[in-house]
Amino acid sequence: MSKSSPIWHPFTQHAVLQEMTKITGGSGAYLTKADGEKLLDAIASWWVVTHGHCHPHVIGAIKEQADKLDQVIFAGHTHEPAERLAQQLLSCTPDGLDYVFFSDSGSTSVEVALKMALGYWHHLARTASASS
Repeated sequence: MSKSSPIWHPFTQHAVLQEMTKITGGSGAYLTKADGEKLLDAIASWWVVTHGHCHPHVIGAIKEQADKLDQVIFAGHTHEPAERLAQQLLSCTPDGLDYVFFSDSGSTSVEVALKMALGYWHHLARTASASS
């Protein structure tokens, strides 16, 4: 296999597809290859499935936020857009669901949900044995 990229691309059979398709741009539902050919983006990851590539409203919102604050870790920190979004999400949930965990991917969200559930039951068992 010839080495054309040092990246291990997920969901890719590297033995079959030895060279990745180079994408140089995107607009609406289409990606543009390095040679100018347009491809319909049938994968449509993240927000692209709803709004398309390079949607002016999405790009504007990203730029506006990045001009103020590009990133902050939630370990002991917060910021107003996250707090506002959490409140909006909670307004749609049943009583008793009082917290929001933001995740960067589905696998991370499952991992954290399992850790939260294990922590809950561990804490419940310790509380029960301490009160006996």
